[in-house]
Amino acid sequence: MSFARKKLGAEGEDLAFEYLTKKGYELIGRNVRLFCGEIDLLMQDKKTLVLVEVKTKSNREYGLAEEKVNYQKQRKLLTLARALTSKYPNDSVRIDVVAINGQEINHIINAVEG
Repeated sequence: MSFARKKLGAEGEDLAFEYLTKKGYELIGRNVRLFCGEIDLLMQDKKTLVLVEVKTKSNREYGLAEEKVNYQKQRKLLTLARALTSKYPNDSVRIDVVAINGQEINHIINAVEG
């Protein structure tokens, strides 16, 4: 991955973090690594543990950021959610996607269901 793409991804995570904290979410961890992968943001929304996948694109020229959460990525997120429930016992767990397309933020709540 190029430096420019890593920088864009990190900036997107920062924007998503700011956006979610303004909505009242609390940060549990950033770039949380498990044996089966990594979660960009792990947040708490009231009593719900929220795994947040952040996708960032500088423009819409080649599609939308949210389109990058394909079937394979969704399966990986579900595996991560199952692994996290043993580490962070919680009544409710969900997976959100925060897609950033240029200056537009699209927060998809419960984007992946399993």
